[in-house]
Amino acid sequence: MDAVVLLGMVALVAGLTLSVGLVAGAGRARVPLVRLDPSAAPAATRLAGALDDATAVADRLLKRVGRQHLLESALERAGITRRPAEVVLLTAIGGLTALMVGAVLGGPVLAVLFALLAPLVAKVVVGRYRSRRQAAFIDQLDDTLHLMASSLRAGHSVLRAVDAVSRDAQSPTAEEFARVVNETRVGRDVNVALEEVAERTGSEDFAWVVQAIAIHREVGGNLAEVLDRVSTTIRERNQIRRHAEALSAEGRLSGIVLMAMPFLLFLLLSLVSPDYTAVLTGTGSGRLLLLAAAGLLTIGALWLRSTVKVKF
Repeated sequence: MDAVVLLGMVALVAGLTLSVGLVAGAGRARVPLVRLDPSAAPAATRLAGALDDATAVADRLLKRVGRQHLLESALERAGITRRPAEVVLLTAIGGLTALMVGAVLGGPVLAVLFALLAPLVAKVVVGRYRSRRQAAFIDQLDDTLHLMASSLRAGHSVLRAVDAVSRDAQSPTAEEFARVVNETRVGRDVNVALEEVAERTGSEDFAWVVQAIAIHREVGGNLAEVLDRVSTTIRERNQIRRHAEALSAEGRLSGIVLMAMPFLLFLLLSLVSPDYTAVLTGTGSGRLLLLAAAGLLTIGALWLRSTVKVKF
């Protein structure tokens, strides 16, 4: 019994000594002075270096193919600040991940299909961002014209009115008008810069505004009154557009449900009864049927999209 107590006391003393040593050692840890300098660049890790090398390879590949300018333009219109090489690298990583997931779930055929979906998903995401940005610019155009008209009534020039919009408007209008101001400061014509804004945002209404500004610079007139009239017209068209979108919302929701249902049912059957879906994924005739179904779903999706889409 005494031996057990003695061993317990020794273990307790050893544990306390080890704890004190660890705490004292942690207190003596020193931080390099470089980490205390806010202007010092962080140390590059192996993962960061590998990503930089892969991005450089993707950049050279885009330059060799000649698609860098088109991808830059698409990302610019979508408001995505990443470089084209970074987007290509992220898409490639997503494709490899989808390839492995497809190989685990259904074999090589499903793996190839999943890998081919990665570029399509990237294109859809960029297009979605572009559509949202253009819609936001169009919704803010009424307030933008009111702000420009108020600045012109106060005696400011067109460029000064554009500068006021760049400071007081919301994104993405503020970003686009700030770009116009910066371009004019380096000597670019304001009409050319505004025309590129209309092209990037895809706004026909703003294209009319740019034409009105160009005519005013040539022949003169009351530009504030013209902007007020254009603003009223745009406001009425937006009301009609929102009303039409509200009426077609049920059709769009029905289209989403109809397109998602086959995929969800196939996934559920694959989990509940793998032997049932193996007839489609494991045989040649079944794969042909899957390809035919995918083609019919694509045609149906395009038809539904054209049916519920309201054009102005």
